[in-house]
Amino acid sequence: MAQLSDDCFAFGGPMMSVDEAVGLITARVTAVGETERVALVEADGRILAREVVAPLPLPPFTNSAVDGYAVQASDLPRGKEQAFPVAGRVPAGASATAARPGQAVRIFTGAPMPQGTDTVFMQEDVRIDASGNVVLPAGLKAGANVRPAGEDIPEGHVALRAGQRLRPQDIALAAAFGLTELDVTRRIRVVVFSTGDELASPGKPRGAAQLFDSNRFMLMAMLRRLGCEVGDLGIMRDAREPLAAALKEVASRHDLILTTGGVSTGEEDHVKAGVESAGSLVLWRMAIKPGRPVAMGIIGGTPFIGLPGNPVASFVTFVHVVRPTVLALSGAAPSPFVPMPVRAAFTYKKKSGRREYVRAVLRRAEDGALEALKFPREGAGLLSSLVDTDGLVELGETVTRVEPGERVGFLGYANLL
Repeated sequence: MAQLSDDCFAFGGPMMSVDEAVGLITARVTAVGETERVALVEADGRILAREVVAPLPLPPFTNSAVDGYAVQASDLPRGKEQAFPVAGRVPAGASATAARPGQAVRIFTGAPMPQGTDTVFMQEDVRIDASGNVVLPAGLKAGANVRPAGEDIPEGHVALRAGQRLRPQDIALAAAFGLTELDVTRRIRVVVFSTGDELASPGKPRGAAQLFDSNRFMLMAMLRRLGCEVGDLGIMRDAREPLAAALKEVASRHDLILTTGGVSTGEEDHVKAGVESAGSLVLWRMAIKPGRPVAMGIIGGTPFIGLPGNPVASFVTFVHVVRPTVLALSGAAPSPFVPMPVRAAFTYKKKSGRREYVRAVLRRAEDGALEALKFPREGAGLLSSLVDTDGLVELGETVTRVEPGERVGFLGYANLL
């Protein structure tokens, strides 16, 4: 079971910056130790637990990069074209033949280079004369169109590092080594619930003053994209003791407890009190918009994170708080976001000292440049602002104003998970 040190937070004080918050998380969370072996087809998105050292070179043998004719470099025509008799034919998958000086061998892409040859002419650059000889032009460099053994990856090289989140191309590399399974960290177990008497679950009756709970389903989907095993506690009512009892009960069986709603300082926001009854909690005010009210605590050694109830704030704080926590619990290497530079097509004012995320549509301007167009409304409760945009424009703590034409950093939703 993952553990979170309880000496890493301080109650009150100034709001914590996003970078400070992420630094505290990644430095204090202890990764789960359990691993499992999975088939390659099931390894995509998982965290690699042990490095993969190349058991053989890639490619494993020197081969032709094109369809054409293989010759010795010492025979390359100089000054004018030259005809060579064709001594053999080597298709891909066949054993290599041998060639004597003055001979050419018909060869195909991926086929092993015949012994005694080291250069390949592309078939479209040659011609066959009336005698059946291949006529090779002058000017080709020695070693052209040949892929040496180990050119891609030498034997013994660390090809995949422990802690990386496996992608389809990583799976392909493992398969190229002949591997059928990989050792990965077991899935992080996360339990999710919403709080609020104003919420009703989809499919259940909704009171006149209630809203259907949407955040919980969004967060569970985001967690699954991170490879988590997700449990659903549904909606917990705004009452201290039931909350505390539920938190104690699930803490021992999960690596992370995630809630949405009830973490502000209002009279009806009972999550703080409930967590303090079950463990310890420090209300964590993060200098971020949307999403300032974020709570984090410890219940029986298990991390607890409480996100805001507004869906946009919940989405943004998930990305910047929950995602790095899950990666740290998984033993994953840090994976900071790299915003794509685009041109602003909007005017915006903000406070200094706070990082803000503006929902935006990406479009191609008449001059071909990519522009970010701000969503026309700013409310943190507008789900349409997430659905009808392409990502977030990140405005750093020192930025106070954005004018059209300025360069800004854009984070596409596809890259945030």
